[in-house]
Amino acid sequence: MDEAIRRILADHGRLAVPVADLADDADLYRAGLASHASVNVMLALEDHFDVEFPEGMLRKQTFESIVAIKAALAQLDVVGS
Repeated sequence: MDEAIRRILADHGRLAVPVADLADDADLYRAGLASHASVNVMLALEDHFDVEFPEGMLRKQTFESIVAIKAALAQLDVVGS
């Protein structure tokens, strides 16, 4: 799952630093993730993991770090991939 999340962030996050250089708990917004890019990341995550983020999860905190994204996906019962 980590590899897929990092690949999606690299492809869609438009981060100012390489994703490989980020710790799992690094603040993605401080690393350059803009609100528009976070929507693209969310859509790519939905496509890759075949899930849909419910409205209640559509907030900045859900996508603030790789740890937060993994926790959100776990809530949606995504296992590995």
